[in-house]
Amino acid sequence: QVQLVESGGGSAQAGGSLRLSCAISGYSFNCISWFRQQPGKGRGPVAILRTGDWSTDVADSVKGRFIISRNQYTLYLQMNNLKPEDTAMYYCAAKSSTWDQCSTNSGEDDYKYWGQGTQVTVSS
Repeated sequence: QVQLVESGGGSAQAGGSLRLSCAISGYSFNCISWFRQQPGKGRGPVAILRTGDWSTDVADSVKGRFIISRNQYTLYLQMNNLKPEDTAMYYCAAKSSTWDQCSTNSGEDDYKYWGQGTQVTVSS
């Protein structure tokens, strides 16, 4: 049984940091990602990691501030210099895909496996 369980969300001041974790079990995926759903918007990709070569990509909106990484069973999202617009529900997601298909251009419909989400709230 595939399970993705996020943790680490919470509240922070603008300019602060948070680290999200996602424990993944039940299958070994080659594409694991973080998505977020900001208030009033759909769910969009934030960062992806290709487990085959450990390559990563992040969305332009968080480039230079967010870092995606992993150890064997856990995916992380280090979020630095947080802004109020980073307020969102954050989800980890996983799929099996080609290298090219594992990108921040892939939308939520491309992913089959999801965690339950963790809320991040950033105040100014």
